[in-house]
Amino acid sequence: MTMISNDIAVRIATELDVEPRQVEAAMTLLDGGATVPFVARYRKEATGGLDDGQLRTLEERMRYLRELDERRLTILESVNEQGKLSPELEQQIRDATTKQRLEDLYLPFRKKRRTKAQIAREAGLEPLGDRLLSDPTLDPDTTAASFINDEHGIATTRDALDGARQILMERFAENAELVGRLRDRLWTDGLLRAEVVNGKEQEGAKFSDYFDHQEPLCRAPSHRALAMFRGRNEGVLTLRLELPETEGDVHPAEVDIAHAAGIKDQGRAADRWLRDVVRWTWRVKLYTHLETELLGRLRERAEGEAIQVFAANLKDLLLAAPAGAQPTLGLDPGLRTGVKVAAIDATGKFLAHDTIYPHAPKNQWADAVNVLVALCERCDIGLIAIGNGTASRETDRLAGDVVKQLAVRGRQVSKIIVSEAGASVYSASALAASEFPDLDVTIRGAVSIARRLQDPLAELVKIDPKSIGVGQYQHDVSQMQLSRSLDTVIEDCVNGVGVDLNTASSALLRRVSGLNANLADSIIAWRDQHGAFDERRQLLEVSRLGPRTFEQCAGFLRIREGRNALDASSVHPEAYPVVERIANRYQRQVGSLVGDAAFLGQLKAVDFTDEQFGLPTVTDILKELVKPGRDPRPEFNFARFQDGVEELKDLRAGMVLEGAVTNVTHFGAFVDIGVHQDGLVHISALSHTFVKDPREVVKAGDIVRVKVMDVDIPRKRIALSMRLDDDVVERAAEDKGRSRRTPSRAPQEDKPAGALAAALLKAGAREQ
Repeated sequence: MTMISNDIAVRIATELDVEPRQVEAAMTLLDGGATVPFVARYRKEATGGLDDGQLRTLEERMRYLRELDERRLTILESVNEQGKLSPELEQQIRDATTKQRLEDLYLPFRKKRRTKAQIAREAGLEPLGDRLLSDPTLDPDTTAASFINDEHGIATTRDALDGARQILMERFAENAELVGRLRDRLWTDGLLRAEVVNGKEQEGAKFSDYFDHQEPLCRAPSHRALAMFRGRNEGVLTLRLELPETEGDVHPAEVDIAHAAGIKDQGRAADRWLRDVVRWTWRVKLYTHLETELLGRLRERAEGEAIQVFAANLKDLLLAAPAGAQPTLGLDPGLRTGVKVAAIDATGKFLAHDTIYPHAPKNQWADAVNVLVALCERCDIGLIAIGNGTASRETDRLAGDVVKQLAVRGRQVSKIIVSEAGASVYSASALAASEFPDLDVTIRGAVSIARRLQDPLAELVKIDPKSIGVGQYQHDVSQMQLSRSLDTVIEDCVNGVGVDLNTASSALLRRVSGLNANLADSIIAWRDQHGAFDERRQLLEVSRLGPRTFEQCAGFLRIREGRNALDASSVHPEAYPVVERIANRYQRQVGSLVGDAAFLGQLKAVDFTDEQFGLPTVTDILKELVKPGRDPRPEFNFARFQDGVEELKDLRAGMVLEGAVTNVTHFGAFVDIGVHQDGLVHISALSHTFVKDPREVVKAGDIVRVKVMDVDIPRKRIALSMRLDDDVVERAAEDKGRSRRTPSRAPQEDKPAGALAAALLKAGAREQ
């Protein structure tokens, strides 16, 4: 490794609180093309057991610090070429730990267009500024008189003083230490003020919470910050950065500038002029620059937090419990256009489809029930998946009648409402067209709904994550960073669960460690030509899939009922000799070891280690042999929506309902209770104890019981509480079209009784 790489390893090791050798080993593996899932699972000896979270952080920091070093070298070369690289400056540049610090140091040496200060220097006015700065007893006009120069356009003493002012302003504004201190002070003490643009009150009503809003810049939560930035982008709000004024009408930043420049107002001849230089430095040179920069920092931080929220929700959704390999009937509800029906077998293979019209205007209820009963019997259906879109509750009732008729005939079928978010996006995609070229777009959507009940992970990977609807201001954040973050989440989820090599789609295969779209398609092509894979080694016969790629992907691909029992497990082919050594020692067949928990529990991993496979790997192998190919996802469960509660108007304050968490944000959790509009459980209503992060209590996909606290029908807002012992109090009857109530217990002990519902609806108004 280079010296710089070693420095990077040491710094990352300090940040992660691990040994530098662990980081160096991980960096070497990642640089060699290994993926994070592969390194985390199969190279524990090398990295000292760094997990995937640590490796993701390491990967991100490695990228940032390498970019920092590249920029550092560029700056050193540039300043050196100008002949201005002093030993002190070189050390400061080498010691810089952030890109911002580097740019502050480089600012005076950066090539830029001719400034007023440069023009003034060319006119010979720099000595004037230096004299007045070093000796404020000099009279500015008298001193400036000797600098009048018609040749350079300096016709009056005022011209000379203006030029000198520009020179000092630029000098002060390029003082890296001063700029750093001002930046830190503004970030720590600054106030973010939002105000409505005159005449935009009605147009921007959804931003009314920020029409006259002020809060500490550094403590502005991501959802409020992004809401204000959106308001500004839509021309409704103005944002500005303020510092509490001190010392009369003198801005505190001006005090800092004067102190850094050694300027004191003692009533001397040049003090007033110097004071004006300081004021102009702040107002013209620094304020706008720092305000833009710090608002950018706030936005970057808010975007980062929003991306983390999105990534966490996506992970929970992808790792939601699968209903399992059962023949499933997918229903994509609709009114006028009918309910689209698709049947699939236990492996997700399409079997049949139909369209029924049980709802208005055709109202062919009995015919629709007969069609569904016949399909269920013909295709041996065990599950009915109902999309949660328009007419979902009506279709749920229809499915209930179907289930009853089937029960009379001795067939047990379950009906479940599932999220159809993104199904329409998938059904119109090129991938769906290639999978089902002969099916209508609407039928493809029904197939997707059925498949996502069987296995959410396998189906949701086909959809752009941004179409799944679990983000927070997802369209306002950096799309490149968002995509990169979501891609890593999908990669970790897919490889954490494992993929059936013989049934996986191309969309799923391309997410496997070491594979890409081309290799995934090549695997599908091999499968189509030769039939199912019998063993992992056959992957080496796939076009363009070489030993290096095989090493990365093989452990994450499963072959059920193949020639080698280990191919159905997460044991990597390179470690098969360990299992064979165990089998030989006890004179058993390898296949007989799989699942023999009693026998395997007696073994000591240390007895089977060698130079290649250490204790962590052998321990993992023994655990995997006990339950090969185990699915880390939870047991399947689903929300049972209350009959008769199908629309907002059916809700009453005080109702206790079951629902599914659809989205978790920093301010609470949204819950689907079966009325086509998610309700908000504010963070203060998640628990009786203080909750710092809603994810400490709930995650996307959880089934929860909630109490309806307040309903705002005109704005489609539902306030919920998971504190089921909260009481509700009727509001004034003049709240037409609403059923508003407030809790008797405050979310915090020192808050008034009505605070909870007010907080819920206020947050919901901003975020839903």
